Amino acid sequence: MVSSEQRRRQLAREKYERQAERRASAATARKRRNTVLGASLAVVVLAGGGTLFATGAFDSDDDKKNTAAQAAPTQSQTEPSVPTRKPVEGCGEPAAGSPNGKQWQAEPAMTVDTAAAYTATLDTNCGKVTLSLDAAKAPHTVNSFAFLAGEKYFDHTKCHRLTTGGIFVLQCGDPTASSTAPGGTGGPGYKFADENLTGATYPAGTLAMANAGPGTNGSQFFLVYKDTQLPPSYTPFGRITGGLDVVQKIAAAGTLEGGGDGHPMADVTLNSVTAAKG
Repeated sequence: MVSSEQRRRQLAREKYERQAERRASAATARKRRNTVLGASLAVVVLAGGGTLFATGAFDSDDDKKNTAAQAAPTQSQTEPSVPTRKPVEGCGEPAAGSPNGKQWQAEPAMTVDTAAAYTATLDTNCGKVTLSLDAAKAPHTVNSFAFLAGEKYFDHTKCHRLTTGGIFVLQCGDPTASSTAPGGTGGPGYKFADENLTGATYPAGTLAMANAGPGTNGSQFFLVYKDTQLPPSYTPFGRITGGLDVVQKIAAAGTLEGGGDGHPMADVTLNSVTAAKG
């Protein structure tokens, strides 16, 4: 008779094999699509460490898992290590609902007033983050963000990527991302040009667009929670005015996978996103 322990190991092995098959399929699909946030990322040297983040440091989640699997020793083929999500203080259950996944063929018509101030609120299950949006320097970006917020496009989407080594960002805005499955390739169906890149820097509190190369902005954005060195390739379009501590708390909990780049341990969900003039 098969013992409960033997059955547990068998189920874990079968789960590992299914995951391996999905990773292989995803690897093939990745060759036909662009990656998000970093296809052109320059080499970044971690201060005092000598570790390098080269081009592709923000490749899709499966890329990093495959690389890590090749570089790290395997514990056991019959007892794979499965990431376990742990509670994070201050983070509750996400609001009920799912992303609406709307798609558009073209960038929305310009409606923002470049002389006016705009604000936005990210109401997450881990706390609220308030933003000021720079319509003067990044009018198309602010216009798109406000449009998508008004369409409730961001509501119930996951913040699917956290980086904690050398680059310190929480990435959100992909309706196809989940809390455990690979994400980072979804968008609203349209793309628009970069803005405000001359002399761009990314200190703590920066709100900027993620992309898959020049002129490929869509819906994905990132929040910088600690001063970060990046090439001026990602449109800065606002600042965090409240709730930076919320993002830092999420970052302090680390990644689900335990590395410096992965899903947040906290199951961060944007319950709702609003943007308004004034």
